[in-house]
Amino acid sequence: MLDNKKIKLMTKLAAFEDGKGKEDIKISKYYKTDYVRYQVIKTAVSITLGYLLVLLLFGMYHAEYIISKIVTLNFVRIGQYLLGFYIILMAIYITGAFIGYSIKYDHSKKNLSRYYKLLKRLNRVYQENDGDEKGEALK
Repeated sequence: MLDNKKIKLMTKLAAFEDGKGKEDIKISKYYKTDYVRYQVIKTAVSITLGYLLVLLLFGMYHAEYIISKIVTLNFVRIGQYLLGFYIILMAIYITGAFIGYSIKYDHSKKNLSRYYKLLKRLNRVYQENDGDEKGEALK
């Protein structure tokens, strides 16, 4: 016989698993430090590649000027500016990634705790139904 409690709980659980919970379940496979560290490393690699790409495009755009002034340019000074800007950019993005992904992990754990409570409630409903069925079988 259909049990409305089970149907409601299973519907909520399925909606969570298919919707926003899909990513939360993936995140739950990591410890917080591992997840945040992995995301920060991905951010650092992405920023580095993006920065190098922007420098390459900037250099290509101003290639005529660079070639004509190649003897008089102070490449040490330019390198210091570029490195300083890179370090500042990395510090900002890594700090933002660390804070953002820590908050995301905590939020994910909170969502999963609600999910686990629903699972426990569904388990209790199944146990109650099993007890009822066993009692009826003994009569």
